[in-house]
Amino acid sequence: MMKILILGALSTASLYFAQNYPVSAIPENLKKNASVVIRKETTAIEINKIDEIVYKKSSVITILNKDAFGYSIPRIAYGKGNHVSAVKVVIYDEKGAKVKSYSKSDFTDIAANPQGTFYSDNRMLVLPYDYSSFPYTVEFSYEMDDENTVFIPDYTPFYEYNVSLQESSFSIINKSGINLRTKTYESPFGYAVVNTKTEDGNRLYSFQNVAAIDTKDLAPSPQKILPKVSFSLDQFNLVGKKGSITSWQDFGKWYYDNLLNPVSVSTPQIKAEVASLNLSGTTEEKVKKIYQYMQGKTRYIFVALGIGGWQPMLPDEVQKKGYGDCKGLTNYMRTLLTEAGIKSNYAIINSNSSPISFDKDFPKMAGNHVILVVPTEKGNIWLENTSQEIAFNHLSFSTTDRNVLAVKPDGIEIMQTPSYSPEENKGVQDINIQINTDKTVSGKAKFSYKGNQYDFNLIYLMLPEKDKVEYMKKRFSTLGIENLDIKSITNNKEKAIIDLDIDFKASNYSKMLGDGYIFRAVPIYNDVFYQEEENRVLPFESKLSYQDESNIAYQLPANYFIEEIPKDVSLSSEFGSYSISFIKQDDKLLVKRNVKINKGLYSKEKYNEYVSFRKKILNSDNSKILISKKS
Repeated sequence: MMKILILGALSTASLYFAQNYPVSAIPENLKKNASVVIRKETTAIEINKIDEIVYKKSSVITILNKDAFGYSIPRIAYGKGNHVSAVKVVIYDEKGAKVKSYSKSDFTDIAANPQGTFYSDNRMLVLPYDYSSFPYTVEFSYEMDDENTVFIPDYTPFYEYNVSLQESSFSIINKSGINLRTKTYESPFGYAVVNTKTEDGNRLYSFQNVAAIDTKDLAPSPQKILPKVSFSLDQFNLVGKKGSITSWQDFGKWYYDNLLNPVSVSTPQIKAEVASLNLSGTTEEKVKKIYQYMQGKTRYIFVALGIGGWQPMLPDEVQKKGYGDCKGLTNYMRTLLTEAGIKSNYAIINSNSSPISFDKDFPKMAGNHVILVVPTEKGNIWLENTSQEIAFNHLSFSTTDRNVLAVKPDGIEIMQTPSYSPEENKGVQDINIQINTDKTVSGKAKFSYKGNQYDFNLIYLMLPEKDKVEYMKKRFSTLGIENLDIKSITNNKEKAIIDLDIDFKASNYSKMLGDGYIFRAVPIYNDVFYQEEENRVLPFESKLSYQDESNIAYQLPANYFIEEIPKDVSLSSEFGSYSISFIKQDDKLLVKRNVKINKGLYSKEKYNEYVSFRKKILNSDNSKILISKKS
């Protein structure tokens, strides 16, 4: 991951402490679906010169329950070039009575190292207080000076689900003489409105009464729903490196000259590495061989050193040490390709489960991940360099269907990553089940996954052996597996397909009905149940397109016959399609099921149609088969 100076939602807070905040004063509509209520938030930013910016942050946040743990701890992220002052925290109980106050001296200064971090310049001030009588309120304020002026944060109500906002204001004063560009992005769904006014030539922005967005019922990412205001200086400073960002071309050239080119340095050892591979064949074949070699000798560890955490490690460091973060591993792979005479581009991207792209018309420093793109005559090859397991020329669900900033010597080219169709994200289940008269079933199953379903199943290769069985049992929970034996897990890196082969036994799969047994048609299915909403406010998002094909063969116990089977079903809608059919075959029943779900962002008016479509699928999957004893 790439370091960006983010001033989090809790790291927002007050210029003065003059009142208390009883929880009873929160409007009921702001409590709905909320674990956190931002009662009052003030951000004042003063840009004094190209290398001096001052943040004054204050917030009053009510923590409603334990789910808001991430918001409950006051913390201030900082790094080189920062000076933190005027830190104050006050805790209030449910009635608004003051419990305790804290100052900067009460905070602990720690290395802000996420899991997997090895080297980092990042620091964090954290207040380790102990108070958990929910609900309660935290009032928090501080000031911070920064020499880095490239990371001016967006102004938006909040960034996460289950957070609501009562009152917020944001002011930015530019004394630097440098042009400050701004752009307001209205909510495409009218969910909230940015209020703007001008005071003494400066703009003041505000939000009021923004209800929480719940994670359930397919709500899109808050970033797709909420309005925001973006800011960017035409000239900026990043740890002593000054640059221009008036266009993507200018910014890309600065990025290449200052961040990439200084570390685009090969060595005799790297030259020897490439020579030892004895490359031949097409460009694609050469890239694949180099990529798989790189995967086999490196591992991912986050490194936040260099210019503001944005500059990659030198290739020879990765080559010698065998590790790096997304920046270092991508730059190392790029250097290997360069030695082989193959051009490639370092590409900045927003890695997120819901696709978020860069604005082509508003250049600014952004992104949280780096991948590599290799242009060829047959099309682009895309390389994710942080995984030892992922297939060649395959991007995961968190990086597909969005644009990237491909950095070149003469500027940035905005390019689009691939988008997978449902057929390309296919899962196949071949299941043979023996129905037993003690209400158990035993069986064998083979599963095959490709596309984005391949991504989700790579987890099996990363789990310790002892955890794989339990994880799979939970994954296939609708079958109620009692005993499970994993025969094999195969990762086909050539075709981006993962295959699972298992034997299993499950209890209480069937129920007695007279002298017969009744059991459901589909053993493994998606049992998520969606409820209709008469007054839905938000659109809904189906984030992943996929197709599942199931071939299920039920073997009947001796002296039993199939007495009743459901009718075949076929459904079709703009959200996808579904079909299931039943074929009697002597003492066997064959069930063929196919479901296709389309990816998309849909209007709130269509939500109940979608729920109806999914309910019909769920009901059909749960339709019952009756077998009876022969007389």
